[in-house]
Amino acid sequence: MFKTVHVIGSGRVGSPVGARLRERGVAVQDDAELVLLCVPDAAIPEVARRLPPGPWVAHVSGATPLAALDPHARRFSVHPLQTFTRARGPEQLDGAFAAVTAGTAEARERGFWLARTLGLDPFELADEARPLYHAGAAIASNYLVTLHRVASELFRAAGAPPEALVPLMRRTIDNGFELTGPIERGDWDTVEAHRRAIRRTAPDLEPLYDVLAEVTAR
Repeated sequence: MFKTVHVIGSGRVGSPVGARLRERGVAVQDDAELVLLCVPDAAIPEVARRLPPGPWVAHVSGATPLAALDPHARRFSVHPLQTFTRARGPEQLDGAFAAVTAGTAEARERGFWLARTLGLDPFELADEARPLYHAGAAIASNYLVTLHRVASELFRAAGAPPEALVPLMRRTIDNGFELTGPIERGDWDTVEAHRRAIRRTAPDLEPLYDVLAEVTAR
């Protein structure tokens, strides 16, 4: 559908996206049918305003609305629902989903084409739902990092190796997030023992434990 794409930005997302397009036979060049903004969210409106009219314009942000691409009317967004690192390449896109937001049927078709060309499994997302969607993505990815660091802190304080947590966390995902442990079996004495131990060792973490326990118990 697009034979040429101008990828603006060569960071964690832009680099693998550009590499994947080249793998799929799409020419990545300045003068192109599609301009794809892989820049920080705050920079999208300014970069979009500076672009000459004519080509399609899209961004890869998860939370940024389509209005950030004003004044361009031919526009859409494709957000790869994945976490990226500079140490890896386009294979990071494989098997991930992508949220496509578009104001017209033509834009939706082009957004779905781009997602599939990148190796992503697209689904449609309403523009007004983007902040809520992105909050869910942040909880699933960013807060997993936070939980691992908190758990590692408690393990170190207990004299246990933090690296032992990784197989446990991976198996929880492999098991389809099936809940196990003291809250699942109603063992509130153990939960209280957790609270007392945390209060003695890392009292600043007790409110976090309480909130998580309350939500988990629901």
